Amino acid sequence: MSDNRKKRLAALDSLSQIGTAAPPSMMGSNRALRSARDAVDSHRIWELDPEQILDDRKADRMDHSDIDDLRQSIETVGQTVPILVRRDPNDSNRYLLVYGRRRLEAVRASDQVGKVRAMIASMDDRTAISAQASENTARRDLSFIERAMFAQQLLESGFGTQAEVAEVLNVTKSAISMSLSVARAVGDALAHAIGPAHGIGRPRWEALVNDLAETQVNIDELIDLAVRVRQETSPDVADPSVAAFDAVTRRLRKKPKPESAPRLPSQTLRLGQTATGKLKRTRDGMRLDIKTGDEEFADWLAQQIAASVEDLHARWKKRG
Repeated sequence: MSDNRKKRLAALDSLSQIGTAAPPSMMGSNRALRSARDAVDSHRIWELDPEQILDDRKADRMDHSDIDDLRQSIETVGQTVPILVRRDPNDSNRYLLVYGRRRLEAVRASDQVGKVRAMIASMDDRTAISAQASENTARRDLSFIERAMFAQQLLESGFGTQAEVAEVLNVTKSAISMSLSVARAVGDALAHAIGPAHGIGRPRWEALVNDLAETQVNIDELIDLAVRVRQETSPDVADPSVAAFDAVTRRLRKKPKPESAPRLPSQTLRLGQTATGKLKRTRDGMRLDIKTGDEEFADWLAQQIAASVEDLHARWKKRG
């Protein structure tokens, strides 16, 4: 055995000794080895067991209904785009997902594909969130409301300021501010009930927010409506969440039916024991119907009615 080989074996033996601290020079060497491994990992595509990968990220997507289509595609042509993971700092046998949730779920759902193709990177939580956001921004596949809700999650989790979130999402600070206003007004429950609504941009979501503020429609009613529309929408419709958005908008703009006018009082007029007419209040005055059965009396009454009404009005004014 050569002297060099003996030295390498001795070094390995020293690393395996339990309870024995590595000398400073060896600790530096270990850090260098880890750095080298991470550099190699980031340029290599690995095949990993999906069960080794944990997804504890902030949710950026609302809808995962197309997982089955993606699974079939991967089974047919393979996984062309790898996911990105990082090593779990608390478990050397596990990985944390950075991006590629749909691809990971598709492989997990497959009984034909056992491994998921992945790149392994070394990064902290903040860098991982930035990578997640950057990947979705580059692919332009997050809808307005998904981006708004994602930004809200980042702020609430303490990721950073609005300016820092704007930088990660590659938008202006004012755009983040407007998105957050919509996210807070719509609320998590209604936003997820509607879904991503691809193609529905900020102006229409802001209009929905205005409608919410101007109506008294119960939010639970809107949530139930959105869920029902998505469930009942034909499979031929490309995005049921757009149908749900439209249904909620129509409900908010639906004018309530006018209340039925209350019945105004009426009085039956009699001559002796015989009913001869009816006096009925109307919205703007009074209506008098008389059936005299006598044309001469009817003619006389018509001549006297104006003076009688004037006399009654004068008596009303003097009533004190």
